[in-house]
Parts: sequence; structure tokens; C-alpha cells
Amino acid sequence: MFFATGFFTGKSPFAPGTFGTLAAVPFALVFLIISPSFYGFYIVSVILGAIYVADQAEKILGKKDPGCIVIDEIAGYVVTLSMVPSHISVSTLAAGFFIFRFFDIVKFGPVKYFENNFSGGAGVVLDDIMAGVFSAIVLRILYLSGIF
Repeated sequence: MFFATGFFTGKSPFAPGTFGTLAAVPFALVFLIISPSFYGFYIVSVILGAIYVADQAEKILGKKDPGCIVIDEIAGYVVTLSMVPSHISVSTLAAGFFIFRFFDIVKFGPVKYFENNFSGGAGVVLDDIMAGVFSAIVLRILYLSGIF
């Protein structure tokens, strides 16, 4: 449950998804800095691990996508940073955080589809991956526009 709850950030009584996303920031940043060429491998590993961990946590808790499971937010934020350079700024990290939280909360179109049409760990994680994909695209556009 330690990993499923994002190092217990998901146990927060207020906005557990937001705190779970905050837990992802240092890990994504460190991996971007240390090994940007392996970031794609890191993303795939985090997604597959998150699906497995979320699936096990759902079984342990006996609930579908309980709020305390935030490993999906961690995976989604990791995807959010996938299209920015390794010399990332604090403002880019913050923008990625807020853009990801927006798409994760609003859950429009494909994000909602993945939430509603998959079960188990995949159902918990894949909507956040889609939110991360949309966030990555927006963040990349902002970066290319010279905003970050």
C-alpha cells in the first residue's frame, strides 16, 4: 500500500490526488536530469508498475478506484513531462503539475472513456495516462511557444 498511496500521500484527507501528484515531482525531475535518454523506458516501467500496484491495492481494499490510490497520478505526471527537455525549469514543472491536475480532474473525452471502460489496475491508471498525454502536448506547445 506504500506505493499505491504514493508514499502515503494518498491518505491525505484533503485532495489526495493533488498530493499524490506532488509526490511524483522529485522522481520525475531526478530521472529527467540523471538519464533523459532512458526517460521513455522509465515511463513504460512506471505505467506497468502502476497498473500492477493499483490492481493489487483495489483487491486489498475491496473498492473500485479508491481515492487513496494515487500511483495513477504519479504515472500521469511522469507522462506529462515526457515532451520537455531535460534542462527543465521550476516553472515548467509547476505548469506541468497544474495542467495535469486540470486534465485529471475535468476528465473530458478520451480521459473519461478510459476511466469508464477499463477495470482493475488498468481502469485506475489509464485515464491518468491519457490526462498525462494531453498535458504533455499542451506543455510542449507552451515550451515551443517560448513561454517556458
